[in-house]
Amino acid sequence: MARPLRVEFEGAMYHVTARGNERKKIFSSSRDYEKFLQYISDAREKFRFLLHAYVLMGNHYHLIIETPEGKLSRAMHYINSSYTTYTNIKRQRCGHLFQGRFKAIVIDKESYLLELSCYVHLNPVRAKMVATPQAYRYSSYRAYIQGAADDLIHTGTILGMLSGKAKEARERYRQFVEVGVGDEPGNPLDKVYGGMILGNERFIRGILQLLKDKEVEGEEISNRKDLRRGLDHQAVLTAVSAYFRVNRDDVLADRRSLARRAFVYVLKRYGAIGNREICELVGCASVSAATKICLAFERELKVNPALRAGIKVLVEQFSTFKGRPL
Repeated sequence: MARPLRVEFEGAMYHVTARGNERKKIFSSSRDYEKFLQYISDAREKFRFLLHAYVLMGNHYHLIIETPEGKLSRAMHYINSSYTTYTNIKRQRCGHLFQGRFKAIVIDKESYLLELSCYVHLNPVRAKMVATPQAYRYSSYRAYIQGAADDLIHTGTILGMLSGKAKEARERYRQFVEVGVGDEPGNPLDKVYGGMILGNERFIRGILQLLKDKEVEGEEISNRKDLRRGLDHQAVLTAVSAYFRVNRDDVLADRRSLARRAFVYVLKRYGAIGNREICELVGCASVSAATKICLAFERELKVNPALRAGIKVLVEQFSTFKGRPL
């Protein structure tokens, strides 16, 4: 089964969700909701995260979590495993409660935090469980608009985006969220890149830089093709031939040329094709040849600053990022 890739770092902001196994209910009583919130509170103390928003639905939940010290996986493992144990004892059952691992999308708080919090708080309205978000008991919405003390929720970041005055910020947030009642609001999660990143292009590029090639390459990784930076090999060939001022055919024909090594390096380092395809393009005798060429070129880049700078410019010229320039 494909698994989502995790990226964890200090100060990261996430939209976290998990669903009941076979889409079955995970909350059946007020006691269940309260117990789950208690486990969140316990985890917050243990792992020192900030909970910006939440909604607990019948068979799933949404959390917006910021991790000043990282540790998202540890925190979520504590919450989900503790609640599973509680439920299994209560219902005299055994086995998994949740459908696979929790899903975590790292988000750009400057671009999407406000919009995403609105989406979270409108979940019960979209599900036609209540007419207004304020009427739903098991969400953080009331903490935002009523101003009552709630040690679990950190409202300052989101409200601070709307006004420096607390009362005015609460009213503006209420208007911002409730304008979506009765409409079909857009889903910001439709803009998620690679199943794990929500943000503008610069933010996504920054997160991708944190991923190691070996983390993305596993066959079991979901969305791994999206997470790799796809390049059209014809565009690469054209760019390389122009940079080294040789014909396109010569790039492939001359096995000792720097241009051919650069072509192999760029495809292997930034492309979404494997060694076999690269070797077929350049006529290598064995599949491992592409790796050897790439390693040799990397050594050359370390000792040749001019070549390193040139390759950087070359890559920026033609690489693509979901159809947009990188």
